[in-house]
Amino acid sequence: MSELTRRIIFAIIAAPATIAIVYFGDWVLAIVLSVLSALGAWEFFRMARETGTFPLEPAGIALAALLPIAAHAQRLGVYSFSLTAIIAMALVLFASTIWLRGPSGKPLASVAVTAFGVLYTGLFSYIYALRYHDYAVGAGAGTALAFLPILLTWATDVGAYTFGRAFGKKKLIPSVSPGKTVEGALGGLGLTIVVCLLYVRFILMPYAQLGLTIQGAVLFAIVVSIAAQTGDMAESLLKREAGVKDSSQILPGHGGILDRFDGVLFVMPIAFLLLGRLLLPIPQ
Repeated sequence: MSELTRRIIFAIIAAPATIAIVYFGDWVLAIVLSVLSALGAWEFFRMARETGTFPLEPAGIALAALLPIAAHAQRLGVYSFSLTAIIAMALVLFASTIWLRGPSGKPLASVAVTAFGVLYTGLFSYIYALRYHDYAVGAGAGTALAFLPILLTWATDVGAYTFGRAFGKKKLIPSVSPGKTVEGALGGLGLTIVVCLLYVRFILMPYAQLGLTIQGAVLFAIVVSIAAQTGDMAESLLKREAGVKDSSQILPGHGGILDRFDGVLFVMPIAFLLLGRLLLPIPQ
């Protein structure tokens, strides 16, 4: 079975469940994203250990899992998440190395890798943020908006793989990801632009009453495609340093959470930022 076939089968199985979870939103979405963040953190720290760094794994996994819950709590008005809270968590991690690592346990590397792992895998929280974006009124609108960058990430992945296999000759960055080609990257970019224009016209506008100008949609698609491919290569870089093929084997035949969502993690915060400036509410 080819890699493309496996990815298509995975998407067919995962898509309906994912749509239902995002549509329901609320605590269900927060819990699912919390689990994904925790598993992603576990994979990240697993790779870090292979490089000779020993992160504060239990604390890092717990903090990563808390970020989507914090986003949910903030929406409910129970807790207001702030930069101060992030700084406080970093200081607590740093202080804990006094007892857990000591001077011979590489405390600087330990706390730095732990803090970065929490922030990196905690980016799943932006799926929740887009689901409840200020411009998205109602479950259908929030779901349609949240899936726009996710679908474009998948389009980039499929387009890059398809065009790379069919026309790929010039390697993109062979030292990081030998299979990536310039032709594949451009093919993924082109497919993402087409999918974005179609999605905005036939999904976002009628079901979310939100739109993008043609120029805005093209710009958004280009930025998302570049971010998705960068996220893919960034995770490949981590795996190369760790000397592992996959981040884990949680998803049989597909690798780990980070293998499947590396592009999404890069895309979501950028999409959240851009959509706040490019979205055009359609008058009722």
